Amino acid sequence: MNDSTALLLKELRLPAFVRHYQSLWQTATEKGWSHTEYLAALCEYEISDRYQRRTQKWIREAQLAGGKTFTEFNDEKLSREIKAQLARLKQDTTWVEHADNVLLIGPSGTGKTHIASALTYQLIEQGVRCKLFPAIALVQLLQQAKRDLDLMAAMTRLDKYRVIVIDDIGYVKKTDAETQVLFEFIAHRYESGSLIITANQPFGSWDNIFPDSMMTVAAIDRLIHHATIIELEGESYRKREQLKQRTTRKSQHA
Repeated sequence: MNDSTALLLKELRLPAFVRHYQSLWQTATEKGWSHTEYLAALCEYEISDRYQRRTQKWIREAQLAGGKTFTEFNDEKLSREIKAQLARLKQDTTWVEHADNVLLIGPSGTGKTHIASALTYQLIEQGVRCKLFPAIALVQLLQQAKRDLDLMAAMTRLDKYRVIVIDDIGYVKKTDAETQVLFEFIAHRYESGSLIITANQPFGSWDNIFPDSMMTVAAIDRLIHHATIIELEGESYRKREQLKQRTTRKSQHA
């Protein structure tokens, strides 16, 4: 095989073929592979390479905080019910195919954002394109689109993400200008795309978010219609981890 082969493979945008075709040809010759077996091996390299590049690209695009995966999450304080809920969400992604939602409700510091991010990492690795927005940032984006008379187009552009995380929805206040755009977005995603939402307040306090109670009820109704609701309780997860680290450091220096 000569340099023209590499040029042709580059033109076809097959970078893994370029890297491996010569070494694999040597292996194929030594082991007596057929041309089909040689080609299949090259294709496996290319598929693996594309998966890795796509996964890394989608993780960057999702704007996830580093380290917030299930590997780094301490779930020892979670109830058996919540652990079972998370196990189902991790193992079976049909909830995404059905445009179901995940609602994480609980006091500040109990691990809601970490769980939302960890789910998102796992979904991306399973080929699901996702995006995380702090709730205030999403509202600002939608407000600007509405001012530009581009709201529907902006929401449609976000449809490329099969799952969108809205983090800390409780920080959005109805005193902000035009917060009804958040309701319009929830209505737009209803039964067409999944949402993962974290909230410090129970549903009974969501009147602080939307302009009126009817809109609040309508938004909650759409969100919970097809949803897994995870209610986290207890002391701050961050506080527990800080105390644990402090205790570990003290024991190391004792």
